[in-house]
Amino acid sequence: MSIIVEFFVAPDDASAALALQTGPRRVFESLSFGNFDAEDAVVEWECLLAGGSFEELFEADEPRFVAGQDDDGCVVFAISPRLSAALADAERSELKDAAVSWAAQRAEDGEVIDTEIAEAILSDLAALVGSARRQGQGVYCWVA
Repeated sequence: MSIIVEFFVAPDDASAALALQTGPRRVFESLSFGNFDAEDAVVEWECLLAGGSFEELFEADEPRFVAGQDDDGCVVFAISPRLSAALADAERSELKDAAVSWAAQRAEDGEVIDTEIAEAILSDLAALVGSARRQGQGVYCWVA
């Protein structure tokens, strides 16, 4: 489980990787959350919003790490184009349904995530993705 999870907008992998040591807040538009496994979450969200399976995404090396994967410290990974598109195109009701399903999946594994918080995370992330797409940039996640 991650203590700090920050999704942020960056122009490319090299720029996003610069956030590894200090986080993205000082340089990039970002959202901050905490206390959930962001790497698993983005895979689960992609399965819920865009279809596919956990195994398929794992085999495709999603999420794609851009910095810090070799140690036990912070990491930066990219949100897949498929998840970005699904978030950007999702209606509010689809985000709510995905949030309820995600919270239920986490509860099955003993992790409590309130459905309202789950919905806020997905809604805020969808808005961030929309902003990034308008700027021609990508969305990344920094985890500490």
